[in-house]
Amino acid sequence: MDEPEPMTRFPVPDAEELPADLRERIEAETERAGFTPNVFLAYGYVPEQFRAFFAYYDALIQGSSLSRREIEAIIVVVSAANDCYYCNVAHGALVRLYGEDPLLADQLISNYRIADVSDRELAILEFAVTLTDSPECIGEADLERLEDHGLSRREIWDVGAVAAFFNLSNRMAHLADMRPNPEFHTLGR
Repeated sequence: MDEPEPMTRFPVPDAEELPADLRERIEAETERAGFTPNVFLAYGYVPEQFRAFFAYYDALIQGSSLSRREIEAIIVVVSAANDCYYCNVAHGALVRLYGEDPLLADQLISNYRIADVSDRELAILEFAVTLTDSPECIGEADLERLEDHGLSRREIWDVGAVAAFFNLSNRMAHLADMRPNPEFHTLGR
């Protein structure tokens, strides 16, 4: 199978022509994953935005009080609400890996309400989808509901930050017509 273009609506720079810091990041991700996730090549189109995007992504992942399974589940339900093909496929693979469950990503994409998740996780996912679909409806009662499920205010902040960031990411993936790598489809299955 041919590798899909990283994105179809904007030119994709040759990795060798990118600034050294971007090349280093891409090489590290390629080494870690065994392939170069197309999102890195796509964001190479505007190096300053590549740096900002991945710096914030790193801060969300590395500095989070949430588990990696929770983070990836949030990303998938937000991406499902936004019909984001790239993120559903790429982060669906990460849900399968971090959740150690080959079915969970498909459940979350189709209907997170029937997914095999804990009550805490379901509350998190409902909050993330509300923040995505109806952000003006978020109120103190929503935060208290999450606290009733054992989340701290810091964890609630992190849920919101991940959901908000992936609303941005989904919209850029749509704009660029970003395409997932074939490898993502089979990871964790």
